[in-house]
Amino acid sequence: MRAGLGVRWAAVTGVVLLTASCSTATGIAGVSAQSPASAPASGTEKRTASPAVTATIPLPSPSNQAAVRAPEGDDPVRVPPPKLSKYTYVFPVEGCKVTYQSKLLVLPKTTIWAAKGCAFVAPVGGVVDEVNTQNRWLPSTDSGAHREGRFVTIIGDDGVRYLGGHLDSVADGIRPGLRVSAGRLLGRIGNTGNARATAPNLYFAISWKTGPSLWWVRRGMVKPWDYLDAWLSGNPTLSPREETLALRGRVGETPRCTVLCASKKAPTPRKTKQADKDDEPFTLNPTGFS
Repeated sequence: MRAGLGVRWAAVTGVVLLTASCSTATGIAGVSAQSPASAPASGTEKRTASPAVTATIPLPSPSNQAAVRAPEGDDPVRVPPPKLSKYTYVFPVEGCKVTYQSKLLVLPKTTIWAAKGCAFVAPVGGVVDEVNTQNRWLPSTDSGAHREGRFVTIIGDDGVRYLGGHLDSVADGIRPGLRVSAGRLLGRIGNTGNARATAPNLYFAISWKTGPSLWWVRRGMVKPWDYLDAWLSGNPTLSPREETLALRGRVGETPRCTVLCASKKAPTPRKTKQADKDDEPFTLNPTGFS
């Protein structure tokens, strides 16, 4: 009996010792319970702790990125500007570099600066209305009717009057009643009239037809630069017809002059002594001659 118990006790003790030995070496599921830094060295093997990682991970460089390219598309489709009226216009100066004012200064007109001799052309088809080939302006009188010097006006097919003034010359054959098309040469740019002390330019004005005596209507009633902008680089069918007719309806066809109306008085000629003597009063002897 005691011999059998001793044998069983010895067997149990061996199993416990064997289990303890395996768990010390590998831990749970065969994984060591000690870190490499704290595990004891066996034999002559030398173990050191793993060094800390100090290297900096570089950020992606833009130069290393693939270039982003927009997908190539078809050529743009050119869409013509919308047709705003049935009339087609051209810029009134042809073949020359120009600049012009785009704001109201004194009168609702514009000054188109261009070289002397540049072509003034009809901005739209129509009929020539007035032609002045004589430069009648004098600084001593500054007559309003003569301030534009040599000029040509046309009544366009749109019912609007267009004036080009300060001309150096009027083109051959241009006369009242002549039918012209858009782009027809009407004259050459100069500095006649009250522009004689300035660089060559075209006095350009928009109004409606009136008699020659209402020169202040002829010199400009509608601001023209929006239409010039369109004719030069935008839409050749932008028409001043509606604005012009609307303004005529508000102010009347023959409005009175309100700006720069008066001319200077002509200087009185100085009398000579003989003229003064001749102008002295005399008395006729009522008794006659003896």
